[in-house]
Order: sequence, then structure tokens, then C-alpha cells
Amino acid sequence: MNVQVNAERARVRTPAQLKAVALDLRRKMIRQARGKGQGYLGQGLGIADFLAAMYFHEFDGNDLDFSRHDRRRFYLSTGHYSIAMWAVLAELGIVDADQLDSYGADGSPLEMSTMEGHVPGVEMTGGSLGHGLGIATGAALGYRQDGRRSMIHVEVSDGELQEGSTWEAANTAASFRLDNLVCWIDCNGIQADGPMVVNIEPVAARFAAFGWLVREIDGNDPQQLLDTFAWARKQEGRPKAVVMRTTPGRGVKRIEQRDRAHFVRIDADEWDLVARELEAENV
Repeated sequence: MNVQVNAERARVRTPAQLKAVALDLRRKMIRQARGKGQGYLGQGLGIADFLAAMYFHEFDGNDLDFSRHDRRRFYLSTGHYSIAMWAVLAELGIVDADQLDSYGADGSPLEMSTMEGHVPGVEMTGGSLGHGLGIATGAALGYRQDGRRSMIHVEVSDGELQEGSTWEAANTAASFRLDNLVCWIDCNGIQADGPMVVNIEPVAARFAAFGWLVREIDGNDPQQLLDTFAWARKQEGRPKAVVMRTTPGRGVKRIEQRDRAHFVRIDADEWDLVARELEAENV
């Protein structure tokens, strides 16, 4: 299947188009979790709008040609968000949609955490948490040394801000003035066993104190995402950080309302209700 054709055909320009792509991604995530009966569905549903903007608005066919060394790159630090990445790659035609039912199954390449080298388009092994920004910082510095001007994007979670290695990378990126680096921080307020344990706020002010240009947005708002990607393209002498406030389980009320949405288990007789809730929220 021609990935470039698929990417260009799906390229979104308006908030309504972005919302439609995100809905298709959420449908694919529910299909995956339904096949397993469980999975990291809360985070996946929450990050769908951002990934729709990244892959179907910002990226083009050149960026999805993984043989190109100068392509724009996206590093997903939170490997357990793989359920969302598989949905994206299936939407692009890189992963066969029929494989989605094998999410998390023994022997399936669609693992519950991303593993570099198993599926095309996965730039790093995600987790243990706290390494994504360091890897992306090294990539951005390498691009500069090689004279490549393409942007390096990385997503990290608010939970990773409890890791010292994240802040070492933030300091390094600012010190080298890596203006080809954009860090997208998914602030959804949860970690493995419930709410955040360590107070990492104010996130925006902390990145600014390290010397980053910072913007804070609603990460589930299509217009804000499109506007922020336009802002992030400008290389202004400093790295950029985008603090995205997202809702775990976005689009499915019964998941949004859970106290613990890090790893979601749903009884077999509930999956039809989950699917109907998603469609009802997007009428």
C-alpha cells in the first residue's frame, strides 16, 4: 500500500477534518482493546487528537518514508500509548487493519508498549519512562551537526516529569539552543495507580525557567492543536515545549469518569456500550 498516497489523501486542514480523523483513531483503539478485553485505552483516547494533528496535518509523505534520513521525526516516549500509535499506523496503511485485533497478544508485533524495530514508524522503544526527551535531544543535536533543518518532535507524559533524566535533557536542549526540537507534554494527571504522586506543576513555568519557549493548550481542542503546530514550526533560537491538558478516555464517558484510567479492563458485555458512547459523543 502506498503510504504517501494515504497520508496526502487524509491530510487535514480544518478542525472538523481533524476531529473526524481522531474519531477514526478512537474507533480503532476500541477495536484493539476489545480484542484483548483490556489495554491502555484511557491514554490512547486522550492523545488521539494530538496524534491526528501530527500524522495527518503536520507530517507528509516524505516524513513517512522511513528510508529518508532527513525526515521530520516523532518520538513517542510513553510506550504504553502504543494502542494509539497502532491506530495511526493502521489508518495510514502501514499496519494492516486486520492486525489490530491482535493487540497485546503473544507473538503479535502490536505490543502493549512500543518496541523499536518491530513495526515501521516506531522511532524508539518506549519505557522505562523518562528517556524520550533525552533521545529526541540527541537526535535534534545530530540533525544540526549534519546540517539537516527538519524538526524533531517528542511526546512525553506528566508522569515522566518526575524523572531527573527528563530535566537533564531539558537543560541540555536549552543550553544548545535546539530550535529544531519540540516537546509535547501530555498532562492528563494520572500515573500507574491513580493520580500523580509528585507535584510537578507549574509545568509551563518550569520549562520556561530552563529556557524553553512554552505554550499551554487544551490537547483535545482541534483548533488549538492546529494553531500550535503552526507556532511550533518556527525556529526561533530555543526549543519549544507544548503543555497539553488532555482527558483520559476522551470521547467515552464511562472511561472518562473512572478514578483509575491508566490501564482499563472492561467486561465483555460492555464493549458495545463503549462503542455506542463514542459515536454518541461525536454526533
